[in-house]
Amino acid sequence: MLSDREIYRTAARMITRHGTDARAEVSARADTLYERGDVVGWEIGMRIMDAIRNLEAEACEPSLH
Repeated sequence: MLSDREIYRTAARMITRHGTDARAEVSARADTLYERGDVVGWEIGMRIMDAIRNLEAEACEPSLH
């Protein structure tokens, strides 16, 4: 199982590579894994999607400084 740090690192890379399409890209990849019977891969994909949501939300929050 991947650590939270690895999940967030992967999520950040996906955002860098795919921008606003990052979640859609991860979702498509996760769906393919699920269709192939790779439930563990699908679960990792869902964790990456959650991390992308969190990183995007953090980027949208106004700075308090």
